[in-house]
Amino acid sequence: MSSPLFPFRSPDRSPRTAPALWAGVVAGAASVVLLVLVALRWSPLMALDRSVADALHRHAVADPGLVRVNRVLTDWVWDPWTMRALIAVAVVALWWRGAHRLAVWVAATSLLATGLQQGLKAAVDRERPQWPDPVDSAQFAAFPSGHAMTAVVSCGLLLWLLRLYGAGPGLWGAALAVAVVSAVGVAVTRVYLGVHWLTDVVGGALLGVAVVALSTATYARFAAPREGSHRW
Repeated sequence: MSSPLFPFRSPDRSPRTAPALWAGVVAGAASVVLLVLVALRWSPLMALDRSVADALHRHAVADPGLVRVNRVLTDWVWDPWTMRALIAVAVVALWWRGAHRLAVWVAATSLLATGLQQGLKAAVDRERPQWPDPVDSAQFAAFPSGHAMTAVVSCGLLLWLLRLYGAGPGLWGAALAVAVVSAVGVAVTRVYLGVHWLTDVVGGALLGVAVVALSTATYARFAAPREGSHRW
């Protein structure tokens, strides 16, 4: 039986399961390929990374005002902890409204993404170019980028919740625009400041898409029919 909140007719016949599952598989496979290339230090990939990072970083540090703007955006607006705080607010709201299974699912997905990102970052020990850098003192490239992955996961989960709760076109469109600006903004600021290489940002975004897609597909297939209806 369907409900306004969870329009899934059965655990194995949800029309939303297959597209999300395939999106997760494709994004996950692409991110694994990228991870292998980074771990093997594939020279053409690293040469592209180095040239892009070098050109963008040298342009960025030439404008102190722009550097400060980028620092504020990446350290406060798009910081991983800011994104996790948004997810925490959503989890508390879901729990308070009685959607306990969904609240636990969202929290678990966010924690899984964080653990995956940190584990892969520790496994890939790749030194990045050393700049005369007044912006950031990091000594190692971070694959996958925590900022990129957390932004994609957090925005993706929040958009998914809006869809589950039947948000109208206006709210949905505004939220989608914010999510796109956030994802693109993270990519631009992290690469532009020379903090990450292009591969790190792309890899983080792909892994974020994979986590969200696989999580939503699994929820639609197994958990949603048992959740029940919880209206706002």
